[in-house]
Amino acid sequence: MGVTVELRGWGWRHAGRKAWAVRGVDLVLQPGERVLLLGASGAGKSTLLAGIAGLLDPANSGEEEGELLLDGVPARRARRLATGLGSARTGLLLQDPYAQTVLERCGDDVAFGCENHRVPRSEIWARVDAALALVGFPYGRAHSTASLSGGERQRLALAGALALRPDLLLLDEPTAMLDPDGAELVRGSVAEVLAATGAGCLVVEHRVEPWLPSVDRVVVLDPGGGVLADGAPEAVFTAAAAELDASGVWTPGLAGDLAARLARGSGATPGPELIRAEALAVSPAVIMRKRRLSASIMRKRRIRSDRPDRRRPVLAGVDVSVSAGAATCLTGPNGTGKSTLALTLAGLLPPVAGRVVAAAGLARGLGEDPYRWRAPELAARVGTVFQDPRHQFVAATVRDELLVGPSRDPVRADELLDRLRLRHLARANPFTLSGGEQRRLSVATALATAPGLLVLDEPTFGQDARTWAELVAALLDLLDGGTGLLVATHDLELARVLSTRGAQVRLAAA
Repeated sequence: MGVTVELRGWGWRHAGRKAWAVRGVDLVLQPGERVLLLGASGAGKSTLLAGIAGLLDPANSGEEEGELLLDGVPARRARRLATGLGSARTGLLLQDPYAQTVLERCGDDVAFGCENHRVPRSEIWARVDAALALVGFPYGRAHSTASLSGGERQRLALAGALALRPDLLLLDEPTAMLDPDGAELVRGSVAEVLAATGAGCLVVEHRVEPWLPSVDRVVVLDPGGGVLADGAPEAVFTAAAAELDASGVWTPGLAGDLAARLARGSGATPGPELIRAEALAVSPAVIMRKRRLSASIMRKRRIRSDRPDRRRPVLAGVDVSVSAGAATCLTGPNGTGKSTLALTLAGLLPPVAGRVVAAAGLARGLGEDPYRWRAPELAARVGTVFQDPRHQFVAATVRDELLVGPSRDPVRADELLDRLRLRHLARANPFTLSGGEQRRLSVATALATAPGLLVLDEPTFGQDARTWAELVAALLDLLDGGTGLLVATHDLELARVLSTRGAQVRLAAA
């Protein structure tokens, strides 16, 4: 097995964008190489993976320059030729696992790619079962994909890529939504597959240390175009240390250093309680609100949660509270109900049992149950950052996105563009941004309404070292200003910093 990838002055520009997503890349990947691809947020890492997978077509989605070849064949043609041969040249795990869920049952979802590549029917289910076991998937084939958490979907998507037995595995932040144990299991599974098949691997991750034992080469993309550094891991991190730091690339040990520096804050005394849950039981119910969910969320649409099963609680007997100027972090394994609990406290889901009580300082004349508030009233008091940032976008440009909602403050919008490094993207369509840029924009849309309570689900996903530190600093500034934070996260460094200003609540697996 194996495939040689050659990029000769290759670049790609998305339709409707003036700036190139990635440009001037000269790179050769040899068969069986295991490469860690790094770069600042927005440097074009995900675009490069999509190009190698043959998914970018200049006829309908953008502009291409240079050459991108797999064993001497253009990537798009190589992808078409492989379909129908019972195997795949590349297997791609997208940054957004929701985008790779296509069927209702988990087993069928993994089998989908095999069927499209004409894997013999007699082999398909053996491949499906083996792939699900490799990634430690906790459910059977018949389990509903609609009931999966984001991290569980990530494992399912990886199983789908592994079932194709590709010559080159392309992984875009494969552990970003996983708890530490799940992330270690996935890394071990990838290493096992590569050792058994001899396939190559190109992996994008912002946190580098856990992957270093599994790779033999590091390639760093320059946001300005081309390759900033390329070589053995130790050589790259030593010889190009200054350039990597200036570019915001995560390097070994940097996450702990940044967290320690940011944790040395003022440690201000929490203010009055904003909201609390009493004996709460929650279930990932369908979100169906006739009125707008939020002045800054979907318009004239119904939004459904991704897990519509209301028959049994996913979490029960919860007592938790958030105070002004304090942070409450929800941590724990995938599937324990962190996102569902956050949405319930944000007033977007009704509890199965128990109650959510908003204090007078947050309610400001309304009733105590946020779920019964009208959408404009809710949006003015509680800001929500969803796990999938695209669920929040309704405007045609980044700047207009920050002007949707009850505040509509142009000065505040411009401040947020500068603070979160989005100024150069002000006129871009939000859906054309990188995953990290979309995440920062989703946080900015919530900040623009100046809520008293901010509920965030994985707010640091996809960030480089520089944008991570700036985003965390912005959250600390909110705490200093009296805003209360409820944060669901697998980012242990983020939880470490915020826990110095509040509490950490770890949810246990059922």
